[in-house]
Amino acid sequence: MNRRLTALAGCAALALTALMPAAAHAQGTAKPDPTKPGATVPGTNKKITAAQANACFVWQGGVTASGGHHFADPTATTPPQVPDNWTTAGAFAPGQVRLSARQTIEPDISGTDRYGYVVIGDALYYSYYQAYADGTIDNRSLSRVGGGWGSFTFLEVSDYESPDNGTKKIYRSAAYALRNDGVLYRWNLGEKGWRASGSYPGFSSVKTMTLIAKTPTYDTFLANTRGGALYTIRIPSASPMKPVVKQVRTRTWQGFETLSAMGCGQYGTLLLGIDKDTKKNYLYAVGHANGLSTVIQSRGEVAGDLSDPVNFRWVTIPVYDTANGD
Repeated sequence: MNRRLTALAGCAALALTALMPAAAHAQGTAKPDPTKPGATVPGTNKKITAAQANACFVWQGGVTASGGHHFADPTATTPPQVPDNWTTAGAFAPGQVRLSARQTIEPDISGTDRYGYVVIGDALYYSYYQAYADGTIDNRSLSRVGGGWGSFTFLEVSDYESPDNGTKKIYRSAAYALRNDGVLYRWNLGEKGWRASGSYPGFSSVKTMTLIAKTPTYDTFLANTRGGALYTIRIPSASPMKPVVKQVRTRTWQGFETLSAMGCGQYGTLLLGIDKDTKKNYLYAVGHANGLSTVIQSRGEVAGDLSDPVNFRWVTIPVYDTANGD
């Protein structure tokens, strides 16, 4: 079953006819946790081992120069390893995608459904396709949301869904985009599409950022600056939008063009930093955010080239994509 959205951004209506798998926001249809031991590694016929799950990993994604969808799972073993590394050719045209939010990869009976938001040129699109075990793609669609995205440098979506064993089921979805003048924008996403829910200036020094926490009442990003500092940016869901910024480190983080984070343990985060200039990648175990007292432990360099022209993180459906880093 597909869901049609009508999106709004800012004061202008955005014409969206996005085909969204209902499972992405389905209620009461939870499946076995695809990030736990015994689950199938996305896009493969291999199983996640207990050792891999215990060490923690990041489902890193990218859009290659030729338009392929790249998956790699840097894992915080000693030394770090990348057990799985594959690319689905033909997801996009060469050089087509400029920005990508996180992309959901969800098993279905014949392969995987893959979907999420991308920026192509000056416009925002909802991307969807099915990929089969033999690598072929079917039901490919790009649904235009709206224009005006040429000046944005970062895009991410936070989909929060409370655990199934909770007393009350909670859903919350928001999108964030950083413009090249340092203004951070937010939209609430729901049945009526994209609704502008605030903006805040002052982030012109931010180089990139990654989502480390999503809760019923706030989202938190970890951001590095061009000067080398590292900050958390907690954004309460209430309006007006008032981010709370705390410094985590004062220097040495300026080299990373991409930060990518995935939950590790109950309150921790495994952080991947990608330096596209040197084509080097590093893993860090990050404790629960606590300003300058936040524990950050280097887990070492990750071999291989993860510096795709466009980076994002692959995610499972929201109920299993936990992020409790703040």
